[in-house]
Amino acid sequence: MFTGIIEEIGRLKSLDGGRIEIFCEKILSDIKIGDSINTNGICLTVVDFGENFFAADIMPETFRKTSLAEIKIGGIVNLERALKVGDRFGGHIVSGHIDGVGKILSIRHEGNALLIDVAAENHLLKQIAPKGSVALDGISLTVVNSGAENFSVSMIPHTREVTNFKSKRVGSPVNIETDVLAKYVNRLINFKNAPALTKNFLEENGFL
Repeated sequence: MFTGIIEEIGRLKSLDGGRIEIFCEKILSDIKIGDSINTNGICLTVVDFGENFFAADIMPETFRKTSLAEIKIGGIVNLERALKVGDRFGGHIVSGHIDGVGKILSIRHEGNALLIDVAAENHLLKQIAPKGSVALDGISLTVVNSGAENFSVSMIPHTREVTNFKSKRVGSPVNIETDVLAKYVNRLINFKNAPALTKNFLEENGFL
């Protein structure tokens, strides 16, 4: 489990078939084989590491469901180590399981922040609510608005400078992970023969 608070920007060393290698520094301080590293929102398992890199195996499903294949050698990626018991929880619950890939529609200044509009598929937008949480390339962000074809998030300058968003442009892809609570609510509502999500049902099950 992760929090969406990026620890370091790494650089793609190599991506050869089912193996990826990432140049990095900070996260190597206590790294071990089998550790989980959130890489642009994707939970990867460390299978090898050296003085300035770690390596992970990539499944075909990961290539199909993420923007990983579009990163060029030398391109920057967001990195976060898995949460330890007792760590500060600064973002929200991030699993590292990507739900889909969106595309940046616009990036514009709003006061001291950036307002970023992202196009996404309908099944993702159903799980993205204003003032809720979403992870973009592994970054924990608060949703500003959500519509029928896109949603928007606001980002402070610090977040842009310490993440891969400093290299993002209009048209750039982003890995999207919706909030885990939204997934379960959506599943309950749409599951065949599921009980109606009424006030009585919520009260009976301790939600109200």
